[in-house]
Amino acid sequence: MFQSFTESARPEQGPARLTALRAVMAKQGFSGFLIPRADAHQGEYVAPHDERLQWLTGFTGSAGFCAALLDRAGVFIDGRYRTQVKGQVALSHFTPVPWPEIKLGPWLADALSQGGRVAYDPWLHTPDQITEAEKALENSGITLEPSENLVDAIWPDQPAPPMGAVSVYPEDLAGETHASKRARLAKTLRSLGQKSMVITLPDCLAWLLNIRGSDIAKNPLPHGFAILYDTGHLSLFMPAEKLSAALRTHLGPEITPRPPEAFVPALHSLLGPVRVDTNSAPMKVVLELQEASVPWVAGQDLCLLPKATKTTAEIAATREAHLRDGAAMCEFLTWFDAQPIGSLSEIDVVTTLEGYRRATNALLDISFDTIAGTGEHGAIMHYRVTETSNKRLEDGHLIVVDSGGQYIDGTTDITRTLPVGTPSHEARTQFTRVLQGMIAISRLRFPKGLAGRDIDAIARFPLWTAGQDFDHGTGHGVGVYLCVHEGPQRISRVSELPLQPGMILSNEPGYYREGAFGIRIENLIVVEDSNPPIGADDRRMYGFETLTYVPIDLRLIRPEMLGPLEKEWINHYHGVCRDRIGPRLSDEARVWLEQATRPI
Repeated sequence: MFQSFTESARPEQGPARLTALRAVMAKQGFSGFLIPRADAHQGEYVAPHDERLQWLTGFTGSAGFCAALLDRAGVFIDGRYRTQVKGQVALSHFTPVPWPEIKLGPWLADALSQGGRVAYDPWLHTPDQITEAEKALENSGITLEPSENLVDAIWPDQPAPPMGAVSVYPEDLAGETHASKRARLAKTLRSLGQKSMVITLPDCLAWLLNIRGSDIAKNPLPHGFAILYDTGHLSLFMPAEKLSAALRTHLGPEITPRPPEAFVPALHSLLGPVRVDTNSAPMKVVLELQEASVPWVAGQDLCLLPKATKTTAEIAATREAHLRDGAAMCEFLTWFDAQPIGSLSEIDVVTTLEGYRRATNALLDISFDTIAGTGEHGAIMHYRVTETSNKRLEDGHLIVVDSGGQYIDGTTDITRTLPVGTPSHEARTQFTRVLQGMIAISRLRFPKGLAGRDIDAIARFPLWTAGQDFDHGTGHGVGVYLCVHEGPQRISRVSELPLQPGMILSNEPGYYREGAFGIRIENLIVVEDSNPPIGADDRRMYGFETLTYVPIDLRLIRPEMLGPLEKEWINHYHGVCRDRIGPRLSDEARVWLEQATRPI
């Protein structure tokens, strides 16, 4: 099994560890220390070595941070984790803080008096994060100071840093050589008058060099740093034991492997201006450049946008991955519907679904821990079942199953909400509203230049009309055998990046009633040029191609709530499911598929 069910949250250990941390803080004269859920590469998923937030507090979510002061400790979490955090931290010692509604700077200003000194590890925070907090603390007399990591000082059995092997990613799947990619970006650097760019994001490094790694479970990422020069040459800072002879041959003469300890001295020797992405690079990079008086400029990592806009080869590859994954999902759903009501647990669902993906003989990993939450667990947006929390599926309940696979040709992410027995009228009503939002995004045609924030409300409108909403974005970017959560493309209230053809996104509105149930429906989609209807204006329009083809459960739909175009979309979608997925299925699953895709 790729997924473990061991309980990793240990809230009972938090108070003693917080006491030990405070002793170190006091000894060094600090009023506080910041503990983010982050590593030096700012990835959403981190290696066990970097699980400092979980080790200290017990909180296992994929985003958040703790501000530990001498008299209080705030755990800052967004809307996805506000239910989860209450059951994972010792509330007697750690106070959940709703973020970003309450930001770090003002919170510190309220909690500390003049002269307060708050330490942070500059490898784990970005310049933008530190700058935002410092601005909020202006005139407060409170300072933020770079420091060694104080949690590491009290973590006696901290795991070693990851040392996974690096592999070559096939050029026919990437659609472009790494030499071509480097040349493109170097040309941009020259046009901007910049001598080099620091690369710290592992998925950017993997994309640029057509490599993949194994340092992070469920994400084929190599940890390392790089400096790309305006000549197209590149210095790669990575342990030598990660790089095989075949990998070195793939990299070629224009890429120079160097040990990680050479990274900081290399920063000191650069000629400026050096491009640094202050939204993702460690603050340590800027501090070292400043110490060496190397001129630098803030600018987004030039890898991000071309990585997000997939090549024709990448899109073709990921289509095949989604068809393979869709067939595995349909085999699983066939099995699920055949089980007696009350006979299954959440763990049964997770293990069986992974088994069907493994049966494809192409699964390299799951793309994240499968979310299988029934009843009140469905309202925990990023719920992870453990041996302790495992719950049986009861008649009349729903189960949210959010899962995905990592294949050499693509990364998948799909959510289906399923009824156990006979669903309630309320559940069917809420499900239909969520479905209407998902259909609205799927059918959308929009002008070039619109960003994710411009269309996010469309998915929410059916819920808004009922006075409801959901506390997560409508969609996140997705890579191709890379991260299941990929930036910078998103469909959310805050995403200002214009959507462009080739960007893969999720389309996943939801509804969550704390303590009762949850609903989410998710397909992956890719931005494409849209043929305008007859009589349209002479302007470029975009739309979405659906990548995910797995039936949407008809038992949860109230057809009388749907308009003709919504019914037409569902029937067409289910027809494509039959045509594309049906030939890949067992006889039993084909029978199930015919019933699951009957017209409404």
